[in-house]
Amino acid sequence: MPQRVTHETAECPVARAVDVIGDRWSLLIVRDAFDGITRFSEFQRNLGLAKNILSSRLRELVAHGILEIVPGADGSAYHEYALTERGRDLFVILVSLRQWGEEHLFEPAEQHSVLLDTHHNKPLRKLEPTDTTGRVVTPSEAFVQKVSD
Repeated sequence: MPQRVTHETAECPVARAVDVIGDRWSLLIVRDAFDGITRFSEFQRNLGLAKNILSSRLRELVAHGILEIVPGADGSAYHEYALTERGRDLFVILVSLRQWGEEHLFEPAEQHSVLLDTHHNKPLRKLEPTDTTGRVVTPSEAFVQKVSD
């Protein structure tokens, strides 16, 4: 089996982030954690994922500080997985992916789940990158300053 290429020392933040959360299962586990899923069996049931793959992804998410293992809320011997602050910081990534999917992967009349805010029960405004003044920035108005430049 070929060795997995790692980008953990890359100068690019995107490459490092993809190393940690770039596979589909990890992102879906984080999504489920935001939806209140905490137990191994719940993740498995919701994702339909093989136990060995789920165990591996949960272990990696814990190792990278995205999830933490906590005692079961019901006082049982089972443990649960909870998002850490680092994990909760992924909320904006999941919202952005959701909004991209809503815009590009569904037919206009096709039904899909909707993310609503808890105060007004309305969909979130589309996320857009902004500069320090709050002005929306397009891809042609941004550039990456590389370390080697």
